[in-house]
Amino acid sequence: MRISRRAVATAAVLATVLPLSACGGGSGTGSSDASGKVEGKITFQTWNLQANFKDYFNGVIADFEKKYPGTDVKWVDRPGEGYADKISADAAGGTLPDVVNVSPDLVAPLAKAGIALDLDKAASKYREEYLPGAWQSHQIPGTEGTFAFPWYLNTGPMFYNKRLLKDAGLDPQDPPSTYDEVFSDGLKLAGKSKGKVATLANVPTIEDFGRYGGQLMDKEGTGFAFNDAKGVELLTHFKELYDAKALDPQALTATPESSGHKFLTESVAMNPGSALDLANFKKQAPGLYKNIGITDQVSSTGKANMYVMGIMVNAQTKQKPAAVAFAHYMTDATRQMEFAKKVAIFPSTAGSLDDPYFTKEDGTDETRVRVAAAKSLKTAVNYTPVLFSDQMKTELRNQIARALQGKQSPKEALDNAVKACNRLLQQS
Repeated sequence: MRISRRAVATAAVLATVLPLSACGGGSGTGSSDASGKVEGKITFQTWNLQANFKDYFNGVIADFEKKYPGTDVKWVDRPGEGYADKISADAAGGTLPDVVNVSPDLVAPLAKAGIALDLDKAASKYREEYLPGAWQSHQIPGTEGTFAFPWYLNTGPMFYNKRLLKDAGLDPQDPPSTYDEVFSDGLKLAGKSKGKVATLANVPTIEDFGRYGGQLMDKEGTGFAFNDAKGVELLTHFKELYDAKALDPQALTATPESSGHKFLTESVAMNPGSALDLANFKKQAPGLYKNIGITDQVSSTGKANMYVMGIMVNAQTKQKPAAVAFAHYMTDATRQMEFAKKVAIFPSTAGSLDDPYFTKEDGTDETRVRVAAAKSLKTAVNYTPVLFSDQMKTELRNQIARALQGKQSPKEALDNAVKACNRLLQQS
């Protein structure tokens, strides 16, 4: 099931296999008018959700059909493996369902090919029902419009080890929250521990460049720009951390699992995570658990990163009023709150995060993390550019590794990464 923070962040990209550029752009060749009677048969496709949530979705569909007599919703669920390829094949063959579960990077090539309906034209009346950052997450640089209703969100707070901060002479009640504080405190922590304790276990990702305040793409959406002065500054500081062992020496090849293990064994002071991690700490490392602090993601912009899923309407559907109505119904505040209480995700609807479910702790690990994450989501944005593919992530990571190893300067590394990513962008 594509619910986890990591899974949402690493969704596959369609662009390399979707030969549809001749279809045009924007909201498709059909009319964007979604007015008219809500009736007819539509097909709704999800992404590996049926196994665990069959009753929930069947219930929502039944309620929708009751609200709109004359509608008939057929639900199909596809496995996570090969989901992007399946959407691509259906889009190319003209068999894409009327309503489709997508992530921003999956909707991008569909929007450019004219297959994703522009909701700014077809459903603008619903825009204010959603968090601004969530609505904007399905906008494509260089293309006007919004191409999916925001559905569920995810994010994670930052865990930190109070004991390690205290041992380094830092205030365990006031952990670093900006990158400048992380860089300063990280060097102190590494110096005090003589290089035995690092602050972080991962190299910077594209989200870090966004949270640092750098420009990720040019205004036209035609090229990447994370090699600007802010980007070079960020990577230069990470090089300083790496040289001082304030960045874990194995960060170049780290995975979320290995980084979590470093934090578990108390050789790293800070690490992002989830409620599942907290429960794991309590079971496997009770000493660490007693010293766990929970804070917001590190950010110099004041805004955390969000991961978001959406529901897109096929611009070519023959039942546009019904398809738009169902996509909105599935993502409205009532349905999103119901879904959020069944799985550890968060609603994208305005005001929902003020519900006591997301604001009041009851002493359990689950609510500690839920409340912390929900608070940050109110102003969070999706920093990952929708056009930034997995191949591009690999290019950036490889160039960063060379810079940290001293094989090239931070400026050279980011220039090379931008050049490689722009080349991939042009090929898509």
